[in-house]
Amino acid sequence: MFTGIITDVGTVSSVLPGGNARVTIATHYDMARVALGDSIACAGVCLTVVEKGAGWFAVEVSPETCARTTAGSWAQGTKVNLEQALRMGDALGGHMVSGHVDGLAEIVDVSIAGGAHVLTLAAPAPLAKFIAEKGSVTLDGVSLTVNAVQGVRFTVNIIPHTLQHTTLGDAVRGARLNLEVDMLARYVERLLADSEG
Repeated sequence: MFTGIITDVGTVSSVLPGGNARVTIATHYDMARVALGDSIACAGVCLTVVEKGAGWFAVEVSPETCARTTAGSWAQGTKVNLEQALRMGDALGGHMVSGHVDGLAEIVDVSIAGGAHVLTLAAPAPLAKFIAEKGSVTLDGVSLTVNAVQGVRFTVNIIPHTLQHTTLGDAVRGARLNLEVDMLARYVERLLADSEG
């Protein structure tokens, strides 16, 4: 489990294609404190550390993950938001995030309002019902509050701190971001469907 609070921005240093793509990511994390088998959310995708060294770690990315997330387009130099998995006693600063990406949201507009960057995104139609005003979403691993919803479109504000300390500062129209909807919304939808069935 994660919180959507980014603790580092890593850089992809190599991608080795194969049955499972092997991706090496440079990081500022103290890798002596990261064990093989630990989970790290990379741009919101929960991945397992399979090799590590001072200032880097490697993960394997399945074809399914490559097809359904931005991981399929990662190349040398790609910046990725990083968050290590929660440990008992850690503060829950964002919201409960699984690291299981639901789909890709496309940025349809970038604007500035009241000193904050506003991103307007289009969610895949099947996921739109899980996005609610003042609810939570995760975009490329970043926990955000939804400002408004209209059909499949929704907006989020990005404060200056988040712009400076995540990859969202580089967000441009047409870019696609890994989207994870609030897991509580999924459970509510399932409960409602069961009660109607």
